[in-house]
Amino acid sequence: MKKLIWILLLGAVLVGYLKQGHSLLPASPVATTGQQDEPFERAFREQISNLQLRGEGRVTRLLPDDTDGSRHQKFILQLTSGQTLLVSHNIDLAPRIPDLSPGDTVEFYGEYEWNAKGGVIHWTHHDPGNRHPDGWLKHRGTLYQ
Repeated sequence: MKKLIWILLLGAVLVGYLKQGHSLLPASPVATTGQQDEPFERAFREQISNLQLRGEGRVTRLLPDDTDGSRHQKFILQLTSGQTLLVSHNIDLAPRIPDLSPGDTVEFYGEYEWNAKGGVIHWTHHDPGNRHPDGWLKHRGTLYQ
């Protein structure tokens, strides 16, 4: 009986932790392999949003900045699995990646939102209100957050 109570208590704490937007994946940068792309593939397949994920991809296309409201640097990444992600990086809250080019590798940690084209990664910056886990982008050894 005590064991069951401990399991239920631990489960409740874990659910509360995840509901606050935390991730069970470490935020440290690592190389993405096909297996590490699985959370993105699953989120896309099951149309899941609001997931804190990290990964790495190759820039396939640079898009014009979104200047409507908060400014965002936008580009498309392709994961090892072939799935593409739109990165929407808030450049009012974090530095822009100045020398980004197609073919470059970018590591990231941010929030995944489902869309029909593969998904969007945003919240790739520090949250000044401390209401959301801080995200980041890493390009050529420099961290942008």
